[in-house]
Amino acid sequence: MKADLHCHTHLSDGQHTPAFVIERARANLVTHLAITDHDVSQALPQAMGYQDLKLINGVEISCLWEAFEIHIVGLFVDPTNTHLQTLLSTQQVRRRERVAQIDAKLTALGTAGLLPNLLAKPAVALTRSHVADFLVANNVCKNRQKAFKTYLNRSGKLFVAAQWCDHTEATRAIKAAGGIPVLAHPGRYAMNKTKLNRLLECFTAAGGEGLEASYPNIAPDMNQYLMRLAVEHGLYLSTGSDFHDAAAHWTDVGKFPTLDRAAAQRGIWHHPTWEQHDNTQPPARLKTL
Repeated sequence: MKADLHCHTHLSDGQHTPAFVIERARANLVTHLAITDHDVSQALPQAMGYQDLKLINGVEISCLWEAFEIHIVGLFVDPTNTHLQTLLSTQQVRRRERVAQIDAKLTALGTAGLLPNLLAKPAVALTRSHVADFLVANNVCKNRQKAFKTYLNRSGKLFVAAQWCDHTEATRAIKAAGGIPVLAHPGRYAMNKTKLNRLLECFTAAGGEGLEASYPNIAPDMNQYLMRLAVEHGLYLSTGSDFHDAAAHWTDVGKFPTLDRAAAQRGIWHHPTWEQHDNTQPPARLKTL
């Protein structure tokens, strides 16, 4: 089994259609795929006749924990759930309001048209990456990195603070929709080990059940550390490419370190909800790494 449980399409900040991502997954021999767009939960075409790929309804919710922005992936969510959709709709409005404020700042600096440009895109959830692309396309910056450093980060000329929901609200919405809440790429947050351990305590207390322990460019020591944390907090292990763009050669659908045999025994595919949706995987007890 090869499960990529974290990737993006042009419905948020990815560059490609859902169909492209699905075909990319099939070409890369992925067996289970979750499309987890930012604050967008879209029903995937389950009855497409694929014999080689299981599609999983997913979402990635941006939220706050003690002033840190964190991301929580939801797997097997019901996209028709009212609780979840109410939260996601609110998040999408907040995203548009943020971009509108950035647009006003950018217009004052002499470059107009950001908001109309972004609203014409297929994206349901507007992100700073969209803004960065606009800045590059309009010769305000030479590349995305410069756009974030000079304009969009906390000290940037166009900075507008995000107004995300609380991590507890995000976790509960995923659970209300029948999903499995997974903390995305924990090693990428700018926090020390004490803070990260505290985050996991709060996450599990709120109903969190999974931890993404394998993703592109993760250092081997961080991979091992996250797996130990999963044991300590009773969390399942998840894997994902965080794929956005086929032109970014450092990542691809299904490209991330494989969990070793011991770690795989704590894989999210042993969660009861997974087994309920996919009876191809035999149940197994969690084992100590």
